[in-house]
Amino acid sequence: MASAVWLGILWVGMIAGFGVDFPRYLHENPPAPGVTHWHAVVFTGWMILLTAQVLLVLKDRVAFHRKLGWLLVGWAGLMAVLGPWAALSSLAVNLHLPAGDTPFFSVNLVDIGAFLVLLAWGLASRRNPAAHKRLMILATVSLADPGFSRFSGWIWATGPSSMLVWFFWVFYGNVLLVVLMLGWDWWRGRMMKQAVIGGVALLGAEYAATLLYFWGPWRAATERWVEAWARVIG
Repeated sequence: MASAVWLGILWVGMIAGFGVDFPRYLHENPPAPGVTHWHAVVFTGWMILLTAQVLLVLKDRVAFHRKLGWLLVGWAGLMAVLGPWAALSSLAVNLHLPAGDTPFFSVNLVDIGAFLVLLAWGLASRRNPAAHKRLMILATVSLADPGFSRFSGWIWATGPSSMLVWFFWVFYGNVLLVVLMLGWDWWRGRMMKQAVIGGVALLGAEYAATLLYFWGPWRAATERWVEAWARVIG
């Protein structure tokens, strides 16, 4: 049941963030690249599939849950391609525009990298259902910031200049979910090393992404990568 609660919070954050950002997305100038539409469909599909997996377990349909799990593995492979592709394409369209963002590719890389690592760990832990479900939820928590941060960006459009405040401005949803998950396990006396290591490592990686975002040489390097990608896609 706890997994359904964490998943519900993820849905609320995603719907709230993308909901308030949707009008801007529809009227972007220049328009968002086409790959971002496919990215949105595929990543939303992951949330729907994971929700189905959680409901199947709650309904004691474990056999079908295991069969559907292999579809999620293939789906994750598609996300591994579309995530960086959409990020680079979107950054390329907006680079050097007055309202364009400094390339935050460190965040994109950490999000999809953490997702894939935690997913692989979760799959390897299938014989330990308690660890498996925690790692699968944590894998999806690694993707929470695009939705949650759009909501904080809607409230505070200019964003903070302080590195620590920026970390929470972007990753507060991830921090909230990890703290809630570990706090619940601690309160219930069911702390698991997989969840602790996975949650702490995820937040550490996201803080490292923040450090890179504020590091001048990384910003310069990512600008060159985005410019090169812009030349590739024309």
